[in-house]
Parts: sequence; C-alpha cells; structure tokens
Amino acid sequence: MKRIRLSFAKGVEVEFCDRERALEQVGKFAERGTRFPVVVFGPEGCGKTSWLRQSAEVLRELGFSVIYFNPMRREFLADVGIKSIEERVVELLRRVSSAHALASFMGLVIDLARDAIKLGRGRVAVMVDDAFQYVGDREAALFVKGLLEIVEHPPERYECVVAIAATSEGTSRREIGRHLWAKMMPMWNMSRKGFEELHEKVPGPKPRLEDAWAITGGNPRILSQLYEAEWGVDAVIKNLIDSKGLDYFASSLTSDERGYLLEAIEDPDTLLARERIPLLNRLVELNLIVDTMPERRQDFWIDEPPPQKDLELGIGKRMAWQTPLHREAVRKAVG
Repeated sequence: MKRIRLSFAKGVEVEFCDRERALEQVGKFAERGTRFPVVVFGPEGCGKTSWLRQSAEVLRELGFSVIYFNPMRREFLADVGIKSIEERVVELLRRVSSAHALASFMGLVIDLARDAIKLGRGRVAVMVDDAFQYVGDREAALFVKGLLEIVEHPPERYECVVAIAATSEGTSRREIGRHLWAKMMPMWNMSRKGFEELHEKVPGPKPRLEDAWAITGGNPRILSQLYEAEWGVDAVIKNLIDSKGLDYFASSLTSDERGYLLEAIEDPDTLLARERIPLLNRLVELNLIVDTMPERRQDFWIDEPPPQKDLELGIGKRMAWQTPLHREAVRKAVG
C-alpha cells in the first residue's frame, strides 16, 4: 500500500503512520460496501483527515472511483475516470474562493456519485471531511440521508458503494444520529504506539515521549501546534482560549456551573447529571468535550478505542475532554 505524505507543520512533511486497524476496516468496507453511510466523529485534530486521505488511496488501489470533499482544505477531487465529471469539479474549484462557499456545494457530491454510478462505475467511494461545521444541523442530516439514498436507491445497479463522512462537530452528529440514517463510529486520538511512531518522525529537539503524551493525549494536531510554538505549552493554551472564546464562556457561568465545571475538569463523567446537561451541551458546542464514548469494544470504534478510563488524560467512562490541553485551557480560563 502506498503511504501518502502529510503536512505536519510548515516545511515539515511526514509519512502517514499508525491507524493499521482503521485501514483494515476500510478494506472490509470495500469488500461489502457500507450498508449505511459511516459517520466518523472524534476530537479535533485526532487524525480523521489523514486517515480519510490514506483511505482514499487504499480504495483507489482496490479499484474504486473516489469522490473526496473537504471544504476546509478546499479539496474537491473526483477520481472517477469520467472526463465530464472531473471537469465540473475543476471548474467549481476555479470559481469558489472560500471554504464556506465551497461547503454550499455539498449536494454536488451526491449528484456526482449518482452520475458516476449511472455511467457505469460499479465501485464508488464517497468521502466527506470537515464539512458539517459550515452548514446547519438539518442540512448535515439531509446530506447524510442523500448518501443513504445512493446506497438504497441507486440510479443503476452497482457492485459496491463506500460512503464515509467525518466530523468533530458535536451538534450535527446528534441530529444525524437521531434519524438513524447512518452508522455512527467514534475515532479517538492516536494509540500510544502510533503516537510514539509520529513523535520519532518530528525533527529537532523535542519533549520526552512521556511528556508529549501527557500534554497531547495522542492528538497529532496538538503535537504539531506545540512544534510550531517551539514547544511553548502556554502559547498553545492561550491560542485555544482565544480561538474558542473561553474567557467569555467562563464569564457567562453561574456559580453553580463554575462548580460543576471544576468537578468536570477532574472527572468529565460528573457532567452526566440532569442539572449539568446544559453546561455539557455548551462544552460540546465548543468542541471541548466528546459526550458519546461507547463501550470500548473494537467493533464500535474506528481504529483502537481509548482506555476505559484515564483521568490523567481527561478520559472518563462516558465523557472525555478532547485532549489534556483542551482541559487545561478551560482550567486556566475558569481560574
């Protein structure tokens, strides 16, 4: 299997590593297709995009026509071997100047997949990444319903369709799950073994593996941000506070909510109480907490599940901070 190269930081590329089990799962999807679209959710920067891009390469090697859409990175690829379809995508990218504008064309992904099947492409993969944050919850759910319609009511007979969407956005995930139009599967940060492999690839002086693991919880984007900040933890925390508006968030808390939050910093599972649900919802909307942590059975997860509980990393049995640094940013904002 060809390993793609990924941008880790400015001027630094690394070869895709780890996620062996996740790639095996893609191979299984390719054998029988996805009966329901698979919606993969997990912490920001946990590696969903890297996995999807490598998965696209795997599926190409298995003979699939691949449609890949990522408005955040302004990537819209249609590798389907049909000139008219590929030209439509090239022209769209030429005209669209922003991620928000590109995201408005999510429906075109479904149209292109249907056209590819109609024109005889029997093995089609549709992969959508980081698009839901640009549209409303209802639009995200309807898009997933459109993917399901391709699987259930195709314009022509096909051999196999693989449909995968990935998101870190919590509220749209709830809306999608409510309709039972998709199979929801979480992905967590990298395993300790995989993170060690990535850590070794990072050039120059760096923190010890144990220290980097404790700070990032295995999140490759946080590792990248620390590298670009010359390992200045406080600088990365300050960026999280500013980018997520955590000073405003902290100022808006009631005294009870502040107490709940301080308890959740020590154990996120304490948020799962009736009077604390409004606070939990706000933390989910800010992409600070993951509120759906199913049983740690491997068949429930993409790749390796997290530990059952690891409070040092902010992982509870039912809830988890996206990374230890997200938790520290909240701790600092609350004071």
